[in-house]
Amino acid sequence: MSIKIDQEMLRGVVEKVMADLGRPVSQPGVSATAKAPVSPASGGDCGCHSGPKAGAGHFGVFNCVNTAANAAQDSYLQLKSLGLEGRSKVIEIVKGICSANTESWGAFELEETGIGRLDHKIAKLAIMDKVPGVEWLRPYALSGDDGITLEEYAPFGVVGAILPVTHSVPTLTGNVINMVAAGNAVVFNPHPGGAKSAAMAAREYNRAIASELGIENLICVIENPTLETFEQISKHDLIAIMVITGGPAVVKAAMTSGKRAICAGPGNPVVVVDETADLAAAARSVIEGASFDNNLLCIGEKAVFVVEAVFAEFMT
Repeated sequence: MSIKIDQEMLRGVVEKVMADLGRPVSQPGVSATAKAPVSPASGGDCGCHSGPKAGAGHFGVFNCVNTAANAAQDSYLQLKSLGLEGRSKVIEIVKGICSANTESWGAFELEETGIGRLDHKIAKLAIMDKVPGVEWLRPYALSGDDGITLEEYAPFGVVGAILPVTHSVPTLTGNVINMVAAGNAVVFNPHPGGAKSAAMAAREYNRAIASELGIENLICVIENPTLETFEQISKHDLIAIMVITGGPAVVKAAMTSGKRAICAGPGNPVVVVDETADLAAAARSVIEGASFDNNLLCIGEKAVFVVEAVFAEFMT
């Protein structure tokens, strides 16, 4: 897919998105209007001691980690009461909204982050409808002379997650589909460079989920993320597990936080091309993989080793 776009067209798309959100174009981010209060569970003092309750129209976007965690916990309990059917409905909503906004959200994220390629930003969002949901949940059953044993997976509750600047909305969306399929709510601490994009997507997802199911804060995002908010998430009593997509520093911090952590750090895939390869196909794959979204993806080819016997042919 190849899309040519100039700055004026890009700005027009961003202006339309912000108009749809009912916010001034001069401030293209999603902004909470008031500080949130400290909620019952402990997770460190966020300095928020006044303002509306967590369910008062935030649609998942908070400045206070403690309030976000409590709002996510409430939403998790609501989701739990709806069973697998409720999870499936949330995933259907998320996939539908993402599919309907691939071009505008891709343009918005490119405008905010200033990295990558528009056509590939759009392509990453376009495949979110292929991310597996509840259909991948497989109970384990065992029968014998003494009866039947059935094992089913249970949710953690509230997940604390970190988003990279390289794929803010795609990572958020994919995480949400997987986490909600497993029955969880989530609090995201996005990279500051992609925080507006993450907040925009979370707000729209939550708005639709609230309209359909009455759950307002299933997907929470810290609007002004910092290292301090990351630390508060990693130590909060209500956060049961950490899911990290980012660089080595944040992965190390999560691994030493004392909580369970699922981490995807930087990857540097190496390609080996030998005599058994289809050289034309290998060359195409290397070029496409290394150039996709300007090689931002950790799964993109970073280095190529070609055996001497086919080196000259491969290079031509």
